Parts: sequence; structure tokens; C-alpha cells
Amino acid sequence: MSLRIEPAVKPLVCLLGGTGFVGGHLAAVLSAQGYRVRIPARRAVRHRALRVLPGVELVEADVLDTVALRALLQGCAAAINLVALLNEGGADRFQDVHVKLPRNLVKLCREAGVGRLLHMSALNADAARGPSRYLRSKGEGEDLAHQAEDLQVTSFRPSVIFGPDDHFFNRFACLLRVSPGFFPLACPQARFAPVFVGDVARAMLVALEDPRTIGRHYDLCGPHAYTLKELVEFTARTLGLRRCVIGLGRGLSRLQAAVMGHLPGRAFTQDNFLSLQVDAVCGGGFPAVFGITPSAVETLVPVYLGHRDQRGRLDEYRQRARHHY
Repeated sequence: MSLRIEPAVKPLVCLLGGTGFVGGHLAAVLSAQGYRVRIPARRAVRHRALRVLPGVELVEADVLDTVALRALLQGCAAAINLVALLNEGGADRFQDVHVKLPRNLVKLCREAGVGRLLHMSALNADAARGPSRYLRSKGEGEDLAHQAEDLQVTSFRPSVIFGPDDHFFNRFACLLRVSPGFFPLACPQARFAPVFVGDVARAMLVALEDPRTIGRHYDLCGPHAYTLKELVEFTARTLGLRRCVIGLGRGLSRLQAAVMGHLPGRAFTQDNFLSLQVDAVCGGGFPAVFGITPSAVETLVPVYLGHRDQRGRLDEYRQRARHHY
């Protein structure tokens, strides 16, 4: 008679922000590794792709409601906080999402016996010296998470994150398609080191399982740094568009932010302008503890953004990115 060995049952993880860009990728990674994942959603019916993932439970809840958050954490071994706002969109929204939520999460993790917490911050987040409300509030939330010395906390500070459903290259692609041959660009010399969403998700999985990461703050960047103008010009070439990208000076960049900040969608605000005054690049390579060789923009973006048919380029993207999952 052969001995049957049952696979170890992975614990339940509460994934706040699991319906977002990074959250969807991380949910897929956790599910593939056998974790049970509880994801709050304002309207669960809108997230059918998550519902089909093995072990994923969608719960209709508002994470800013402490009663709902307390219920979400019951029975969980770990919590992951990805919730963030890029644009404030109302009074004190940065404080509500970036500061009050981490404060409540720490308190309720203690009450529920959740010992492990992964927190998504941002590159250049600094409660005291951040140039924008976004970066100051993100820094304050990161500090609150790490001040909980009775919890096992790891935080992540990525540069701009890219992937097939990102809000960076896809947004510029939409704008470039409708531009009349030229494209005025604010803060053209701002620098980024875009990091692939699959690398971010994989790093968070490793951190969840590796005690060496407890108490650490990790900057996450891709292998190369670029100016914003270089990235927008690359996007235009990838789309097969001939566009003249005109870099605006500081004064005109601030004026563009003032105007666009009052338009529907608030694609570019004064606070975004202030965030771009500091480069979003890392001082070193991808943290060695994760064992990841980060993917380059040039490798993956043309595959999902190129001007071929969508099915063909997404199939190729999946083949190239499969090793991350």
C-alpha cells in the first residue's frame, strides 16, 4: 500500500485592494500557490475574473468601515494592504485611505490575531519631507504599519508599475492616439524605473513566506531608468504613431496641472506635479532576497501595447510572463 501525502493547507490571507491592478495579479499568484484569499469589493459582481480563481472569496465590503474590516480579518493568518489613491478627489481622501486605513488595520489585526502584514507604500514616500500630499500620506501610513512592533510587517516601495492592464503606458497610449501630431508633456525630465507587476506580485509572495523580510522596507524598480519623455516617445513608437513629444518647462507644467486638475477624471493634478519633482528610481538593484531578475519595459510593453491584434499580443505576453506565475 502506497503512502499518500496530502499537500500542506495554506493559510487564509485578507487582500485589501485585491480588485485593483496589482491586486488582481497578486490574487492569481497566491491562488496558484494554494493560498485561500479573501478580497473585499464594493461590487463583487464586477470582478468575475477573480471569482473563478481557486480559493478566492469575494466579500462585498467597504474597507474604510471598521466593522466591515474587523469581519474581513476574522480567521486570517495574514493581511496585505494594496489600497491607494493617486489623486485625492476630495477633502482628506489621502488621509482616509493612506493613513486612517493602515492605523485601523494594525489595530484590528491585533484584535483578530493576524500576525503578518504586508503593506504597499510608494517610492519616495516620506511623512516629513515628501514633496506632495500623496507622498507624505503614503509615508505616514508606512510608518504606522512599521510602528506595530508586535506584528510582522514588510513594506514595499515601488516605482511606477507596468503590465497589460496598467494605468501608465495604457493611459499615455490613449492620449497619444487622439493627439494631433504633437504631444505637450509636463515634467518631461522626471525619471522612473518602471517595475513589472509580475515581479511585484512575486516579491510579495516570497515576503509572505520568508521571515528574513520581516521588518524591512523594500524599494522595487525595474532594471533601467528613463525620463518621462523617453517613456512617452517609446510608447508612441510601440503604437506605430509619429508624434512630436514637446517637453514643457516647470511653469507650463504647473499650468497644465492646474487646468487638468479641474477636468473630469483629473488625469494630472498639482499634487501629481509635486510628486514628479523627485525621481522615482532606486539606489540599487532588485532586492536579492526575492531571487528575481526584473523584466524590462522593452521586453513586455510592446507585446501587450503593440499595434497587432489584441488576442495575438496578449497570448505572446502570457507566454513571456508565464515564469512569473
